[in-house]
Amino acid sequence: MENKENIVEDVQNNVVAAPAAEFDWDAYEKGEVLGAQSKEELIKIYDQTLNAIKDKEVVEGTVISINKREVVVNVGYKSDGIVPMSEFRYNPELKVGDKVEVYVENQEDRKGQLILSHKQARAARSWDRVNAALDNDEIVPGYIKCRTKGGMIVDVFGIEAFLPGSQIDVKPIRDYDLFVGKTMEFKIVKINHEFKNVVVSHKALIEAELEQQKQEIMSRLQKGQVLEGTVKNITSYGAFIDLGGVDGLIHITDLSWGRVSHPEDVVTLDQKLNVVVLEVDNDEKKRIALGLKQLTPHPWDALNADLKVGDKVTGKVVVMADYGAFVEIAPGVEGLIHVSEMSWSQHLRSAQDFLKVGDEVEAVVLTLDREERKMSLGIKQLKADPWETVETKYAVGTQHNAKVRNFTNFGVFVEIEEGVDGLIHISDLSWTKKIKHPSEFTQIGAEIEVQVLEIDKENRRLSLGHKQLEENPWDVLETTFTVDSIHEGTIAEIMDKGAVITLPYGVEGFAPVKQLVKEDGSQAKAGETVAFKVTEFNKDAKRIVLSHTRTYDDKKEEVEQPKKRRTKKEEHVATPALEKTTLGDLQTLSELKEQMDAAALEKLAAKEEKKAAKKAAKPAEEAQETEAAE
Repeated sequence: MENKENIVEDVQNNVVAAPAAEFDWDAYEKGEVLGAQSKEELIKIYDQTLNAIKDKEVVEGTVISINKREVVVNVGYKSDGIVPMSEFRYNPELKVGDKVEVYVENQEDRKGQLILSHKQARAARSWDRVNAALDNDEIVPGYIKCRTKGGMIVDVFGIEAFLPGSQIDVKPIRDYDLFVGKTMEFKIVKINHEFKNVVVSHKALIEAELEQQKQEIMSRLQKGQVLEGTVKNITSYGAFIDLGGVDGLIHITDLSWGRVSHPEDVVTLDQKLNVVVLEVDNDEKKRIALGLKQLTPHPWDALNADLKVGDKVTGKVVVMADYGAFVEIAPGVEGLIHVSEMSWSQHLRSAQDFLKVGDEVEAVVLTLDREERKMSLGIKQLKADPWETVETKYAVGTQHNAKVRNFTNFGVFVEIEEGVDGLIHISDLSWTKKIKHPSEFTQIGAEIEVQVLEIDKENRRLSLGHKQLEENPWDVLETTFTVDSIHEGTIAEIMDKGAVITLPYGVEGFAPVKQLVKEDGSQAKAGETVAFKVTEFNKDAKRIVLSHTRTYDDKKEEVEQPKKRRTKKEEHVATPALEKTTLGDLQTLSELKEQMDAAALEKLAAKEEKKAAKKAAKPAEEAQETEAAE
């Protein structure tokens, strides 16, 4: 092939070839073309020029030709071998003259072609090379074949290695497809010999370079230095800025002097901006704290110098809390409206009952501290204090409608208007009813009429009454429920010591438990309506004491009085004893009444008369002492 090219070149240059001087033309004519050397010698010489290769072994060859489909490789054999171009995808820089390893599959197929495989040659030695690369911390080339879950598949020395998505680059990768088909350099970071798994990283190479750059940049950074950077990542707590090889963080509180709900409201990805270095931590974590708002003056410094306590301002509610609302009156300038400054009402509620985020409000400056950069505001001050005119608007004796706000054991708290509260003591709810708890009389949220009894302007309190709206009925009841008068009553409630009795005209009385025994000896029960005799009426204490037993005992006393005639002497002496005996034994007679008939009662009365006659002989003083003792 080479001689043919030389001849063509000579012809083109008009060079005339001269016959070889030592050529044996006679032997040529006879067919002896080998000349002096025998054919066997020439074959022997030719065989010595060929490499001795065997099937199923790896040899090194030289690329002599490349096209889109095949690569022709010369391994020093009598024929060249062909390798599919697809086996060199990992090496797009392959060119004629490169040395490559190939695997001899067959020295000669049916067509006499030498069959080679570069892929199998790589696979045969790949694990040795991969392990050596890991041990020696080498950088190896790899061809990215395709995407897979969580990363990419990379061809390294003929082995399919895994490239995690996080190890492609130091920056987050949004589109993995851009890397498919590329050849890149990698570092082998892990090998699992049991499962034949290899993990590679391209990020490790970048980080090694960046670490050197980072050390140089960190050594030059100083607090207060202003640098240009690019927004690399945004999180809920801040934005990471790429300063050209090193990252810094702008915390959300350092993005703006005003309130920032999310960093995306201030910066965007890939945005270029100037930042100031706030702090550099050269320890292990090597953190860089950056600021954006520090490049502009603090809004408090630009606040109107004429603003003072008592001035009105307008702003927007930016943050709500149970104790108050923060209002921004200028970017970065906020004031707190405490819940107690939202209404003149003394019923402290949550601030959410008055305002919400986004509300535009007008307020009055209550305190202003420019050094501490603090301000307190109030909105109730925009209205007049109702207690300034309480003595004229709610004078003693005037009547008003109020709303029940709360209960206590001793009374009811009501609100006449916003900011004006009062207390109705439990004793001022009703003239006649015995109320144990205000919930028995009214309920929270109900409307109730009141009369002003007393004003305490200093402590902002009103004493109110409800029963005072009506005349005191006890003046009239005194003539109705006289002592010994009898009235029908209903037992409303029974307690340990007695029962509450509901009487006519809405009056309640009290009957001791012993005074609830009925004539048949049984005890009266709740809900029963029976006759009661008034035994005590106390107008000042508003107390009526009743007895059911007395209604039939007093009548019985009259029936059981002996009707026989007595002598004047017997009447003079025996009467005190008889009266005493009759009264003292009244309870006994009552208990025996059900078991005795009329005849037995008369017999018993006769015995009592004889007994009384015997006692009549004793001195009157002794009889009185005995009566008192019994």
